[in-house]
Amino acid sequence: MATIGLIGGMSWESTAVYYRLLNEGVRARQGGLHSADVLLHSVDFSPIAEMQAKGDWDRAGAAMASSARRLEQGGAVCIVLATNTMHKLADHITQATNLPFLHLADVTAKAIRKTASRRPLLLATRFTMEQRFYRDRLGAFGVETLVPDDAERTDVHRIIYEELCRGVVLPASKARYREIVARAVREQGADGVILGCTEIGLLVSQADFDLPAFDTTALHVEAALDFTLAMEQAA
Repeated sequence: MATIGLIGGMSWESTAVYYRLLNEGVRARQGGLHSADVLLHSVDFSPIAEMQAKGDWDRAGAAMASSARRLEQGGAVCIVLATNTMHKLADHITQATNLPFLHLADVTAKAIRKTASRRPLLLATRFTMEQRFYRDRLGAFGVETLVPDDAERTDVHRIIYEELCRGVVLPASKARYREIVARAVREQGADGVILGCTEIGLLVSQADFDLPAFDTTALHVEAALDFTLAMEQAA
C-alpha cells in the first residue's frame, strides 16, 4: 500500500481516531492482517493553539509546511492534514511539497453533494465557523453553509478546546450541541450538520440527529484510503 502522510496532533485525540479508522478501513477492504501504511508527524498542539489564538497564522503555516516536507522526505505519496481549522493554511502545504493534498473541505463537499442536503449547519472551531476559508470552499461546490449564533459559537468552540481536545466527553455538552442543531433546523432551515472539527465525532454522531450528519474525520479517512489504494492498484 502507498504510504499516507498524516499531519496530526491537533489534537492527538482526533489523530488517534484517524489512525484507528485508517487501519480498520484497510482491514475491511483487504482482509487478513492488512493494516494501513501511515507515516505520521504529530505536532505539539500547545504552541499551535497559541498561534491560532494570537492570529499568528504565518508562523503556524510555516510549521505545517515543515511537517509536510518531513513526510515527503519520509516517502509519503500524499498529505492528509488531520484538522479542519488548519486547512486555512492549505496553501502553505501545497507550496512546500509536490505531493497531492487531500483537502478536507473538498472531501466534505463531495459527500454532501451525494445527499439532498444543501444548507448544512457547520459545527467547528470559531476560526472555521467565522472565517471564510472553509465555507467558501464548500460554497464552490454549491453548498450554502449555515453557522450558529454568537453565543452558540462560543459554546461550540469552548467545548472543543476545553473538553474534547483534552479527552473530556460530557453528556451536557452533547445535549448542548444537539440543542444548537435543533434550533438551526427550526429557525434557519438547516438540512444537515457538518461535524467540522475532527474532535466533534468524539461527542456526537449520526445517531444523535434526524438529519444527515457529515463526520469530516471519517470522510477524510475514506478519501485517503480511496486515493492510496487506487495508486496501489495502478502500480
